[in-house]
Amino acid sequence: MLTPSLSTPPLFAALASARNVLIAGAGGGFDVYAGLPLAFALWESGVRVHLANLSFSELELVDREFWTAQHVVAVTPDSVSPDWYFPEGTLARWLAAHDLPSTVYAFPPLGVQSLREAYRHLIDTLDLDAVVLVDGGTDILLRGDENGLGTPVEDVTSLAAVAGLDVPVKLVTCLGFGIDAHDGVSHVQVLENIAALDRDGGYLGALSIPGTSREATLYREAVADAAAATPQRPSIVQGQIAAATAGMFGDVQFTSRTRGSTLFINPLMAMYFTVSLDKLAARCLYLPLIEPTYGRRQVITRIDSFRATLPTTRIPRAYPH
Repeated sequence: MLTPSLSTPPLFAALASARNVLIAGAGGGFDVYAGLPLAFALWESGVRVHLANLSFSELELVDREFWTAQHVVAVTPDSVSPDWYFPEGTLARWLAAHDLPSTVYAFPPLGVQSLREAYRHLIDTLDLDAVVLVDGGTDILLRGDENGLGTPVEDVTSLAAVAGLDVPVKLVTCLGFGIDAHDGVSHVQVLENIAALDRDGGYLGALSIPGTSREATLYREAVADAAAATPQRPSIVQGQIAAATAGMFGDVQFTSRTRGSTLFINPLMAMYFTVSLDKLAARCLYLPLIEPTYGRRQVITRIDSFRATLPTTRIPRAYPH
């Protein structure tokens, strides 16, 4: 049982006994990048860290030699794809250039049962004793009855998949608080959910990434490299987090993709909010409905059906100011 202490961040206390850790992007796209500061810190302390990501790339275009299981691609610096959108390949090459472990495991968008088998394969082959799902944003913390859910499909599929596996340590950490407001998320409701998890003993606190730290510096370099490699679609989420780690504030525009939008870059975006994966899964109202799914479309349909049956949603309150 983890004993909280102000002197040791609970995120690192929870991982203290782990020697083989998987840090996995839960929501697709560039989510795995949000796990890099944590990975850098763990690598520096001698922990074996592996990276994975639920991918939006056309993984079927990657040569079969890189597939280690039916739904798992071991993307390395040598992995080539004609798909111009390939964050996992970009990250693998950047890691190799910095003499860091450079395999990034990638999963196609799946349903819960299929994705669970992919995770089980990695747990068995890598002898994992900890899995940390990382979300760029905080919509993975929503339980289903909020006013808006953001983009929950991939996040909650990942949550459900790992919740059904036997691993000594299972955590969810979020980086980029406030970013999901663009997708209709009420962050007052996110805070309400965090408070409920805290009452249940499932909240492991918030942890700032110091802007001048090695972890923040390397993270910003990796995000800049990804933006240069994908100029048509740089990550809005990671770009905002990177700006926040550099001390930027307010409407900091860094890509034409956000033209016409007013951004609110702020220090909360540079903080990890960490919770127990199992306790978070237990609070998700529609997790049992998506449990039997094998395909992404099934997950979408069941979430939509759940939302349609709600008599009402929680009315969001305004944050006092």
